[in-house]
Amino acid sequence: MAVLSYRGLRRSVALLACLASAAGALTGSPAPPTMTAKPFRAVQMNLCNSGLAGCYTGWSVNRAAAVIRREEPDLVTLNEVCQGDVERLGRTLRRVLRSDSVVQAFKAAPDRPTASATRCRDGQQYGIGLLAHVPEPHRGVTTHSGIYPIQDIRDPEVRAWLCVHAPGHVHACTTHLAYMTPAIALAQCRYLLDTAVPAIRSRYGYEPMVLGGDLNLSYGGSPDVRSCLPAGYRRHDDGALQHVMTTGDVRLDGRRSIAMDGTTDHPSLLVALTIRAVSGGRRKA
Repeated sequence: MAVLSYRGLRRSVALLACLASAAGALTGSPAPPTMTAKPFRAVQMNLCNSGLAGCYTGWSVNRAAAVIRREEPDLVTLNEVCQGDVERLGRTLRRVLRSDSVVQAFKAAPDRPTASATRCRDGQQYGIGLLAHVPEPHRGVTTHSGIYPIQDIRDPEVRAWLCVHAPGHVHACTTHLAYMTPAIALAQCRYLLDTAVPAIRSRYGYEPMVLGGDLNLSYGGSPDVRSCLPAGYRRHDDGALQHVMTTGDVRLDGRRSIAMDGTTDHPSLLVALTIRAVSGGRRKA
């Protein structure tokens, strides 16, 4: 039996969606809202690329590009990166998917001592980023970000969150939480999922959510990462501190850690998902 590649599966799903839309047009009336299921691959990466931490090697972005070329993800969430890293990896993903419909976003982490953006060794802004493939129909995206109201004052890096909302597709987010005090990381996680994301939904509408990040919280830890999950959410981890969290309408199909060959101090976390969403209608937040 032939095995369909992930790229081939992606194109087959898109073709079926187009045929369904065309059928509705021929009948002269829109089809009623239906549930669609789309394969979706998310990769979470912490690249330790500021140039200031002991885990810096200067090679993690090259390794990240190789992972993107091999895995062809729909979403890449990035922690501890420079602004130019997000731009470079965005170009890589566009080439891999042969699509210009890749959205990239970056949020600088403020530096407490200077009250300005934290800087990488080469002077670029340092923070978190994400890349998201937004297939047709492309209705534009909105980018949202913020600073947590709860911070560890001993940490010079002020922690932030970043989300991209693609109507009709997905609500994608990333964050890198406080590392010195787990209780503060937990409070930040709860703020993102209980306050920030619901506020975006109340204004822009509901989409299935996928969050990837280095949360500095673990399964079975004290506190336990599960204690910040809203009811019905799902969670997948790399066996340590990196997690992918989703709303309950996103199914887990598989997960694995990807070795970064010593270029950073974290593996990459790949999670294969199926997003079940309403086609032809809108769900309420």
